[in-house]
Amino acid sequence: MRILVMTQFFWPETFRVNDLVEELIKRGHDVTVLTGLPNYPDGDIFEEYRNAPQNFSMFHGAPVLRVPVIGRGRSSKKLLLNYISYVVSATVLGFWKLRGRNFDAIFVSMSSPITAVLPAILQRRLKRAKLVVWILDLWPETLSAVGVVRSPVILSWVGRLVSYIYRRTDHILVQSKAFFPNIEKYAGKTAKVDYFPAWAEPIFDKDPALISTAPEMLPYEGTFNVLFAGNIGEAQDFPAILDAVEQLPRHAGIRFFVLGDGRAADWVKGEIVRRGLGDRIILLGRFPIERMPSFFRAADALLVSLKADPIFSMTIPGKVQSYMAAGVPLLGMLDGEGARVIDEAGAGLTCPAGNSVGLADLVQRLSLLSVDERHQMGLQAREYCRREFDRETLVTMFEEWLAD
Repeated sequence: MRILVMTQFFWPETFRVNDLVEELIKRGHDVTVLTGLPNYPDGDIFEEYRNAPQNFSMFHGAPVLRVPVIGRGRSSKKLLLNYISYVVSATVLGFWKLRGRNFDAIFVSMSSPITAVLPAILQRRLKRAKLVVWILDLWPETLSAVGVVRSPVILSWVGRLVSYIYRRTDHILVQSKAFFPNIEKYAGKTAKVDYFPAWAEPIFDKDPALISTAPEMLPYEGTFNVLFAGNIGEAQDFPAILDAVEQLPRHAGIRFFVLGDGRAADWVKGEIVRRGLGDRIILLGRFPIERMPSFFRAADALLVSLKADPIFSMTIPGKVQSYMAAGVPLLGMLDGEGARVIDEAGAGLTCPAGNSVGLADLVQRLSLLSVDERHQMGLQAREYCRREFDRETLVTMFEEWLAD
């Protein structure tokens, strides 16, 4: 098939759409990618891209067509400009860059914002191709949950936009079964919607026992290490995480590590200094995904958290699948679907979102378990991930939906 992938975020940024595109190419499909300039998550255009943009024009043989965007920055104003710039560039310049190219299907990976689908709706009409959108974030509810938009009037306008987009999409895929009622609310009861969860990246396929420990973690081998990996943002509820760290006894031999970056990173750094937690929570910075298994290997527990909000309770954070595949026990401070998956798999321990006291208690409980008991949790996590989130099975389903 001739497939056009339109996504605001793509390689060298780390998103699962990269894996999906790579697998589609391996299966013989003719894929073209239209995307923006790489700047996620820290908001600045990647230096390696600025120095040699020609090195990022092909991805495993697929042409990558890029349109200019304003970097996300770390303010709400810059983030809004980033969203608008992609829509304008992908619509106007995308029209020019895609001229003369024909496609059987158009695919949009919609993590955020929903406006990123608008250029694809135009291409759907121009190319007369089926449009498939993978919904990873629910708008406008997410805007309200993270405090970006508080005005009921503006949220209502965004809701109308969401309805407009959904009703011009041929097939909607959702990362969580809990999304179905929300999608129906905006798309109507006749919309074609299917469950398409995330999977663990191929880098985690290797047996954890064969992976070497990250050298950055070697100085901390004598403590019980809890690792958070991913975006440092509003939704991850770092105030509650820091509260939990404060409540743990200093003599407990427990350390927290944060691997990643994001718009709330500067605030977290300041709070660590203000609270005097520099020896108990270590910010490691951002590393390429290829390094993740070596960091996970050094962790005794992997932390996933989301704010207490109904919209986040519907979500399965993408890191859950990666954590499970790593074979390390999970600690979850979240509600709903994410907690259900961890509990159902027997992959770790969970407490309600925002419950810093509960998280501190979970960390202590897990640290007191034997190595064999924690190892068993890791094995159960990997088995559940293989059974419920198998990449080969999911991509095959995706191919069938595109061809339908």
